[in-house]
Amino acid sequence: MSTTIAVLSQKGGTGKTTAVRTLSDVFARVGLDTLAVDLDPQGNLSDYFDVPADADPTISDVLAGQAKAVDAIHDGVIPANLGLAESELVLSGKMGREMTMRRALREVKRRYDVVVIDCPPSLGLLTVNAVVAADYALVTTEAQYFSLQGVEQALEVIELAKENLHPDLEWLGVVMNIADMRLVHSREALAQLRERFGEKMFESVIRSSIRYAESAERGLSILAYRP
Repeated sequence: MSTTIAVLSQKGGTGKTTAVRTLSDVFARVGLDTLAVDLDPQGNLSDYFDVPADADPTISDVLAGQAKAVDAIHDGVIPANLGLAESELVLSGKMGREMTMRRALREVKRRYDVVVIDCPPSLGLLTVNAVVAADYALVTTEAQYFSLQGVEQALEVIELAKENLHPDLEWLGVVMNIADMRLVHSREALAQLRERFGEKMFESVIRSSIRYAESAERGLSILAYRP
């Protein structure tokens, strides 16, 4: 049975896309058929998979009903581009708009063990579609002063989706990314998050490193770039 994980954040720069790329690689390395879905109009995850900019069809076509999800898979990912921003506007006028992605991925989920969705760096309709389509939601954050506020806002979206649209949705927890633990404010941010969320804060802290940017430039996961 397929498992779908939506990775979300209230803002950009939290290492969300890197987390999705790394998780996808980890699952594949342990023998699971894994599909990544880029739901961010910036298309950074698509770049991370080294998908050509003119790849067609994309997730925009899938959400618009112009292509099947299975036909939009390119090298293990359903890519996105800036056209996805327009798709969100189109979705807003549709009945049952929050369920669009869940329906679109139904067929393709039968073919994969794991589907990992990279949400946009906002908490709008595309993110709602992602969490409604998912079995689990994972929140990423950075070691900054407003981290707690951002996580709280992401949790509001998860709880609203759970209460009104998808009662079986489960929240996995919070991962801290891009953390320089030499800095006092980073340690304070982590302590604040641990106090608030307890066991829902993952023990592992992903520390900041230029290696992540380098691996993205080469279209490689960090595990392939720095095994």
